[in-house]
Amino acid sequence: MATLRAARAWTRRQFLVRSTSSLAIASLGTLAKPHLSRAADRPQITSGIQSGDVSDGAAVIWARADRPARMQVECSTVESFKTIIASASRDALPDADFTAKLLLNDLPPGQDIFYRVRFDDIATGIAGESRIGNFRTAPAAGRSISFLWSGDTAGQGWGIDVSRGGYRSYRTMLDNRPDFFIHSGDHIYADCTIPSEQKLPNGEIWRNIVTEEKSAVAHTLAQFRGNYKYNHLDEHFRAFHAEVPMFAQWDDHEVTNDWSPTGSYDDAGFEDDGTPRLVARARRAFFDFMPIRDIGAQRGRVYRKIAYGPLLDVFMIDMRSYRDETWNKGNDHRGWILGAEQLAWLKRELAASRATWKVIAADLPIGLISLDAVALGNGPPDRREHEIADLLAFIKRAGIRNIVWLTADMHYTAAHYYDPNKAQFQDFDPFWEFVSGPLHAGTWGPGELDDTFGPVAMYQHGCSAAQGENLAPCFGLQFFGKVDIDGPTGVMTVTLKDVDNRDLWSVDIVPRPPARPAVVAQHS
Repeated sequence: MATLRAARAWTRRQFLVRSTSSLAIASLGTLAKPHLSRAADRPQITSGIQSGDVSDGAAVIWARADRPARMQVECSTVESFKTIIASASRDALPDADFTAKLLLNDLPPGQDIFYRVRFDDIATGIAGESRIGNFRTAPAAGRSISFLWSGDTAGQGWGIDVSRGGYRSYRTMLDNRPDFFIHSGDHIYADCTIPSEQKLPNGEIWRNIVTEEKSAVAHTLAQFRGNYKYNHLDEHFRAFHAEVPMFAQWDDHEVTNDWSPTGSYDDAGFEDDGTPRLVARARRAFFDFMPIRDIGAQRGRVYRKIAYGPLLDVFMIDMRSYRDETWNKGNDHRGWILGAEQLAWLKRELAASRATWKVIAADLPIGLISLDAVALGNGPPDRREHEIADLLAFIKRAGIRNIVWLTADMHYTAAHYYDPNKAQFQDFDPFWEFVSGPLHAGTWGPGELDDTFGPVAMYQHGCSAAQGENLAPCFGLQFFGKVDIDGPTGVMTVTLKDVDNRDLWSVDIVPRPPARPAVVAQHS
């Protein structure tokens, strides 16, 4: 099975290389041979292709054109596209910066799906060249699952230095051949510019690819969109997203550092509903460029559940859009980070889940002390910690088992085991939280844990005091995590890895059987 999968992967990679080479040759040819100038009339795919939110029988496909065009998508279970099992189209128009995405339904479960994307010029009908991508739909019972997570891309001015390999983490992650990838937030750093050069501690110079839209802090919609377009300039980024579906969430740097719903604004002011225009522009750019599905009437909602077969449900939460308006401090002891509506949704969906594993994909950790996040410091729950305490107690009372939290944000990697016997608040069952990142940004040293929920650092790795904070990506301390769920046994193996694909630390977690409500009631 592994051999067949590797062979298919190599064929797809050969295709991408051939496609890139042919495009380069075609571009050179138009300069030398005027009779080939008709190629300029063909719409181009400017930022690669992406899939996302892949579930039992559905997936989102995304691409961007260089002009008004109609995106045409065909799907097949064979790479030759001899048989087409689904097709759909969607217009890419100036209002969305020529991006287009569509939701494909009724796909067969547990299948490798090849998708072919091209754009047809709306004005002339001329067809552009096709690109091919790949994803795998969620499996039926008995099949193993492998996925990755991380966050934090192009932070602190560390952009694409081609001489240093560009976004190397994406190349390494593709080599792991995951079923999907959870991006935990900070896809961009809208509040950070990308300068042409940065000096490294050893005296060498880091040289970035630069663009006009990344030369200033983002305020306009075009600047926010330009942040996403910048990432697509990297070849490893494009190759990864063509072959690995992404489950996308956001954090602060998609808007501005440590933003809150109405506490982040600029001279543009507010929308009629009170939303800062800065946040509205950032949200629109995020949804323009992410392969994320719109959820009915709640357009622009980031939190959602993605069902990935009988072994796994992924709960993508949003710890930005509904939080209180102040730092995580204050004398009134009131605070929240999920908000009442999202918290009720999360409780309801967790209780309804019949999957073996319930992964809560969070954009912030819950036990690392931070004025921007949840933990305040040692002691009983206060402010935003009350909301987490409420959730953890509910999970215990409802008998919900096998919950794992995954996050990034902290720019180092760690494994935290939350033990009620070591906690100030003890009304919860033990659980794991894993932190991993950055993908391509400055690295920091490990942070301080508080004892409210009893986290114990079983492993942590970041930069040392001697190396200094904001350590550049070229020094190798870039991290992601890998999760493998064994089909026959249900055992989850979590491995923390670095940019060179080294296994830094690993743990096997055996699933616990569901708790009967009567038993839970006796101990609640």
